[in-house]
Amino acid sequence: MFQTLSSEYINRHVYFTARKDRYETNTGKIVDPYFVVELPTGAGAMALTENNEVILLKQYRHPVGEILLEIPGGFIDEAEAPETAIRRELLEETGYSFSNIYLLGKTALNPGILNNYTYMFLATGGIKAADQKLDANEEIEIVLKPLEEVRLMLLRNEIKQSMHALCLFYGFEFLKANELT
Repeated sequence: MFQTLSSEYINRHVYFTARKDRYETNTGKIVDPYFVVELPTGAGAMALTENNEVILLKQYRHPVGEILLEIPGGFIDEAEAPETAIRRELLEETGYSFSNIYLLGKTALNPGILNNYTYMFLATGGIKAADQKLDANEEIEIVLKPLEEVRLMLLRNEIKQSMHALCLFYGFEFLKANELT
């Protein structure tokens, strides 16, 4: 049985908490050190307007030094339900509210180093309800794209954020299986 033998925090910050663990595998092997980055649970959504346009966000991502097209989403607050969180994030980042939210699943972003999961949703029936309410460090441009164009962008590897691409793929499969488009 895998067992953590020791754990020492290297850094504690809401967006970057890192620790150094020492653990024993089920065969008795000692792994030391093993570094883990702790992040809050997240939520992201393939968001469709009432006109079946996909809402994408264009923003600069400093770690990769590029402006990327992404889906809306963010971290889930403590004791907040995932669906409540994605509705909040959608409204804050896009200004849209949605008539339907479907859970597509959850994924571990990089379980080799990160300890969090992200819930993936499909949001449909989006209507513009408010202005964006961005965090102080966010500069987000909303980009509306037809469904078929986004499908082709995925196939051409133009959505570079892996979890966002996965959510879009699941979203397209859900739409097809439930004949929602």
